[in-house]
Amino acid sequence: MDDRTGQSLVHSLHDGGTLVGFIAIDSTINGRARGGLRMMPDVGAGELQAAARAMTLKYGFLGLPQGGAKGGVLGDPEQPVEARRERLQAFARGARDLLRDGRYLPDADMGTTAAEIRWMMQHAGLPAARRDWRNNRSGRHTAASCLAAVRAALAHRGRSLDGCRVAVEGFGQVGSALVQCLHEAGAKVVAISTSAGALFDPKGLDVPDLAAHSSAAGSATASTYGRAERLPREALFELPVDVLCPCARIGSIHAGNVTAITAEFVCAGANNPVTPDAENALWRRGVVVPPDFISNSGGVLGGTLEFAGVSAEATTLLIERLIGRAVATLLAHADAAGAAPRAIAEPRALERHARVRAAAEQPTLRGRAMALGLECYRRGWLPSALVGAMAPAYVERRLHT
Repeated sequence: MDDRTGQSLVHSLHDGGTLVGFIAIDSTINGRARGGLRMMPDVGAGELQAAARAMTLKYGFLGLPQGGAKGGVLGDPEQPVEARRERLQAFARGARDLLRDGRYLPDADMGTTAAEIRWMMQHAGLPAARRDWRNNRSGRHTAASCLAAVRAALAHRGRSLDGCRVAVEGFGQVGSALVQCLHEAGAKVVAISTSAGALFDPKGLDVPDLAAHSSAAGSATASTYGRAERLPREALFELPVDVLCPCARIGSIHAGNVTAITAEFVCAGANNPVTPDAENALWRRGVVVPPDFISNSGGVLGGTLEFAGVSAEATTLLIERLIGRAVATLLAHADAAGAAPRAIAEPRALERHARVRAAAEQPTLRGRAMALGLECYRRGWLPSALVGAMAPAYVERRLHT
């Protein structure tokens, strides 16, 4: 693959002749790419290709010098810890060459945690510096950016979150955190779904009680929780709500169900949950749909800030401010141009990614010094207080590169 074309390359990974997963690489910077490693029993190459492209767009939007990639482990994310570790070890053996030379750098994603990624790398004999894979709030960070996108989209139409009816598809790390954020912000979360079905209460779900139940029940929450109406999973998209937040898998909103959606706003916490034709159909109907690579970019942005030692509270506030402002500006530009938000945002993200890549691959003296400082920090040789104080200005500057 020519690493400058942006054409995804998928590696099928085998361990002892058994298929154990995939890695999709969409773009590289200095021969390297980064993106989450998800664990799902049915994860496939096509899903990962689309997700890897979303990572390129996300890094381009944020102005961060990373190539876009995505990995997938074939396995049940709710199986016992030892079984999960066996799957991760098999993946690491299959991906050893890609991991060893840094062509693929994994992060936590759907069904995995930062601690598991660190464990996998260490047990595969691969380097894990002192400050690598310490981010344990990826879901909360992603939820923060999705919440900011919802707020900006509503404000664009003169609305607010107070009393707004919201349905959230998916109740995993991102979806559950988003439900909590929406509840705290005054929204009325009336429906959620898991792989086992959907729950609906037009008066608003009891979010604290639901969260407590889910901590033990996991994805079975939708079939075991008794204080809401149980519905088929697909029925979530047809409910009378103001805002719909897809936080599950790729392509859950598609040509077959888009006409049933009544929400005026669709803000994604997942990668690629709306197919291109469905997104265009929603836009033509006047539904506000911020691009998913912006609305869910908090995971990357928050991970960068947390890695730098910025406090959780300051990170959340910065995510909400930066992403809220970016979505508000994009929607205003899209309206002025009479174009869909993605039609404006995607080319800009790819153009910025190309500029960042060129600068990273031909670094100035200052760029080399920053790279050296970053490596020293990763190894624990520089204090987090110093880097944390510089990080907010750095990410804001990168966002406007």
